[in-house]
Amino acid sequence: MKRTLIVTPTYNEKDNLPRFIDAVRNAAPEADIMVVDDNSPDGTGDIADAIASKDKKVRVLHRAGKLGLGTAYIQAFLQGLAEGYDQFFEMDADLSHDVKYLPAFFQALDDGADVVIGSRNIPGGDVEGWGLGRHFISKGGSIYSRTILGLGVKDLTSGYKAFSRRALEAIQLGAVHSNGYSFQIEMTYRALRRGMKVKEVPIVFVDRTLGASKMSRKIFVEAIGVVWRLRYESLTGRI
Repeated sequence: MKRTLIVTPTYNEKDNLPRFIDAVRNAAPEADIMVVDDNSPDGTGDIADAIASKDKKVRVLHRAGKLGLGTAYIQAFLQGLAEGYDQFFEMDADLSHDVKYLPAFFQALDDGADVVIGSRNIPGGDVEGWGLGRHFISKGGSIYSRTILGLGVKDLTSGYKAFSRRALEAIQLGAVHSNGYSFQIEMTYRALRRGMKVKEVPIVFVDRTLGASKMSRKIFVEAIGVVWRLRYESLTGRI
């Protein structure tokens, strides 16, 4: 059986984390979960430690402060690669990524996909609970990125993803520079440039009901610049 690591970065998710872990453990009991906590002031890291002390399938990676989404995933992925995991998942702890879609992700990986994206922008995909501004940022950012980078992937900004070991090794994680919203774009772009097979599966994204979103205008602006950097690096043969 393929060894699976599900990674969830956390910052102030004390109300969501226990429910998230219970849901994942029920949906994918053979998978291991790694919580990457950035020294959450609300005690999320302590809650994660308490859960991990009772469940050997859960572990916690503590970091000194709020260091960003991208570095959290990269650090966890590098550790997972060193420990011999075969497939890796990105999931938010805020319950917006429904575990009911995990079987579709596993099936796509089994069918040969190297990267699986939970897509809100293909038939069957949707978003619930967002205002006009969030829709504009997400869909606008995805369309903008697709246009500049010349990609056919419909949802470049989704954070519900899975990678084969082969994909993460091909991406060369040490070369990934993005850390916020643009991290998802860069990971998919690098995978495609390395000849990886990318598959989108439809999901309905339901906005969080507890806690605060980490999205900001600064993160969105960063993404715009990163897209052009990726395009330049591609044209100059650096990717």
